[in-house]
Parts: sequence; C-alpha cells; structure tokens
Amino acid sequence: MEKAKVLIVDDTPENIDILVDILGKGYKLKVATSGAKALALARKSAPDLILLDVMMPGMNGHEVCQKLKSDPLTYHIPVIFVTALSETENEAQGFELGAVDYITKPVSPSVVKARVKNHLSLYDQKRLLESEVAQRTKELSETRFEIIRRLGRAAEYKDNETGLHVIRMSHYARLLAISSGYSSRFCDLVYNAAPMHDIGKIGTPDSILKKPGKLNADERKEMQAHAQIGADIIGDHDDPLLQMAKRIAISHHEKWDGSGYPHGLSGENIPIEGRIIAIADVFDALTSVRPYKEAWTVKDTMALIEKESGKHFDPDLVKQFHSVLDDVKEIKAKHEETF
Repeated sequence: MEKAKVLIVDDTPENIDILVDILGKGYKLKVATSGAKALALARKSAPDLILLDVMMPGMNGHEVCQKLKSDPLTYHIPVIFVTALSETENEAQGFELGAVDYITKPVSPSVVKARVKNHLSLYDQKRLLESEVAQRTKELSETRFEIIRRLGRAAEYKDNETGLHVIRMSHYARLLAISSGYSSRFCDLVYNAAPMHDIGKIGTPDSILKKPGKLNADERKEMQAHAQIGADIIGDHDDPLLQMAKRIAISHHEKWDGSGYPHGLSGENIPIEGRIIAIADVFDALTSVRPYKEAWTVKDTMALIEKESGKHFDPDLVKQFHSVLDDVKEIKAKHEETF
C-alpha cells in the first residue's frame, strides 16, 4: 500500500527535523520552510495532509491556510496547525479558516502520530464517499441522458426515421457549438438536449406525418404546432438540460430572417441553441436516405445551406459549420443508415 503524503511547513529547520523523525517511517514526507514554497508544493503535487506552523515570517500559517482553502486545487487538503500559541482566539481563527486540528509545541510524538493517523483516516473516508457519490451521480446523469435520447428516437420513428437521425444531428450540433467557442458545459448540454428537438411530433397525427403528398395550409399549420407541443411536453423545470431542451424544441424552426415558426423570431432573438440545431437538423435530413427519397450529396446540401445563410440560417454559424465539415463527414459515415 502506498504511503500517504504529508507536507511539513515550518521556518525553523529544527522543528522540521523533529516532525520528520516522528513521521519519517510511516509516511512520504515533503518539507517547506516558507508559506510561498508550501503553496507551490501543494499545487504541484497535492499532499494528503499538511502540518503547518502558524508563526512564520512573510506569510504566516493563517494566510497560507486561507490561500489553500481558496484554491480549487488545494482546498480539500486537511491542515493541522502546529504552533506554540495556545490562546483560544488563535485556535478559533484557525478553525474558521478551515483547519481540522491543532498540535501545540513542544510536540508529543504520540500525539503527532495519533492526530495525523486519525485525520488521514477521516480524509480517506471522505474521499471514498465523494467518489461513490460522484459515481452514483454519473450513473443517474447517464440514465437521464439515455431516457432523453430514447424519447427523441421515439419521435423520429413516428416520422419514418430510423432513430440514427437524432444521434448524428446531436454530434453535428456539438461540433458546431465547440467550433463557435462555447464552453464545454454548454456544448455537452446541446449534445444531450438535441435528441428532444422534435419530441412534439408525438402529438402530430400520423395522417399528416406520413402523408406522401404536399400538405395543405391546415395540415401545414398542424404540423408546425409540433414545436409548441414539444415545449409543452418538456415543460418547465429547474434542470438546465431540460430548460435547454425546451428552448431547442420551440425555436429550431425559427429562421434568421424572421420567416420561421412558431413565433417568427429573427436574428439573435432566436436562442443560439435553436440556431445551432437548425443547421444540424437540416443537414442531416437532406443528406440521409429515406424510404421515400434518395440522400442529397454533402456538396449539394452545403450549397443550399450557404444559399440560405442570412435567410434561414445564422450566417456566422454557417461559416463555422463549413469549418468542421470534415468531422461532420466522419460522424455521418460512422452512423450511416441502410435500408
């Protein structure tokens, strides 16, 4: 079993030597003689526990602890103050800053060993619990995402799709979001919410969805209602993923020039995720084989998308989509459908 790492911080070499003698056989030790060096060591390779002197020149132990606890890389490390100070207010200040314990000088070997052992044990238990919670949270998130994908596929099957459409266009949407400079969190939300874009088709009559000919005005109006139906199905929720899914469902048929539906939004009044999905959805619909049509070539599809730049589509996003076209082609080939 690998030895736990303990960082000893004290400006007096004799004090460091005492602690090294006490702990040297049981732990992997590092030492620092200043607060600045201690912070650098902790950030470079986080120890499992820090023994920290309070009275040091330059940056004292309380300041070091405060910086450790405000840094995402080091805030989790347990800190034990080692000090000759015994005043209650100094102990209270240390605990307020996030220290887990105090050891007073001159130190007792048995006390040092016991405190270090106990706090490392507590730290291990905390890490194990956090790991288990993180794993369970991941499993729940994956389950939620899978349910969303399956609901999206259900809507596509109703519309003579194979289900691969939502997989491809979700990947296309994430690529477009990434290339447009959005955060990884935003891009992941787009990817996981995209399959719900046409969930409202569940509420569209089959006589309209499967009609082989052109829709009349009333039928077209009923078909267009799927955007609002989709938003109603998803509903209002505090979850960011469902919030994005709702925005996508209701806005992905809006057009840059204001001629889309259901609200005739234009330009940047259309949510960015809706504008992204619009391109990904149309590209995949045109380039995919269906029982009732041949697939368009990528070249012809891109020609139409570029022609519709500034009309149907956000012109900046069209440029970005063109820049990731090679990656789009790889995804298309990987998830190709056959009849």
